[in-house]
Amino acid sequence: MKRVLTVQDISCLGKCSLTIALPVISALGSEAVILPTALLSTHTAFQNFTCKDLSDQIEPIANHWKGEGVKFDAIYTGYLGTISQIDQIKELIRMFRREDTLVFVDPVMADNGKLYAGFDMDYVKKNTELCGVADIIVPNITEACFMTGMEYKEQHDEAYIKELLARLIEFGAKTTVVTGVSLSEGKTGIMGYDSQGGEYFIYQNKKVDRIFHGTGDLFSSTCVGELMRGKTWKEAMQIAADYTAYTIEVTMQNPDKPWYGVDFETTLPYLMK
Repeated sequence: MKRVLTVQDISCLGKCSLTIALPVISALGSEAVILPTALLSTHTAFQNFTCKDLSDQIEPIANHWKGEGVKFDAIYTGYLGTISQIDQIKELIRMFRREDTLVFVDPVMADNGKLYAGFDMDYVKKNTELCGVADIIVPNITEACFMTGMEYKEQHDEAYIKELLARLIEFGAKTTVVTGVSLSEGKTGIMGYDSQGGEYFIYQNKKVDRIFHGTGDLFSSTCVGELMRGKTWKEAMQIAADYTAYTIEVTMQNPDKPWYGVDFETTLPYLMK
């Protein structure tokens, strides 16, 4: 059985980060090992949430694992709250990376043209360093623009995304995928570039005119799980895009339509098939 270490925050309520990564990766047949970077009562779209920074636990946990001879087939990072945590995770990757270890980075920090609250350009710069040690990175368009210095465009074409990918690949990742790419009316999806094979990949789904929290985490977690099952990066991205789109569709049919996340729990059997 493959073993995946996923490093991100845990929101007790909210269907995001570790509460998505753990069940999805497990459902796809890999052992999911978690390293929480912070403990939140809810995700940050709620008001008056509580947050406990767990930075002081990262090093002792990593040292304990190292002492036990623990090995990982993949290291997958998501939301990291501080610059110091990014440095800690870079060191953790150095400690546990083997020749065949996949490092998958989702540089969660921005969306819709804006950085998330509490982040600044110093944090962006540090995230580019983390992307530089990754095998695969999956920023959304906003994150890609902040990291590359390109102007954010809600309306974009293939040439614009190719330029983003060209600049992102310079950071050092082998494969770069930009999410939230809309290349035609009513469609959204991904566009990626594999620097080793020199090939691009475009995949689009029907666009739903509604925002659900946690869909990026669902996409990334599914990608990692599928890569551990032996899928190519293009196959994994396509499956993840389809699964995320399907889960949004199912959630839209829920009369309660939970605003804070998608009903991935009901669609896991579909993914496992």
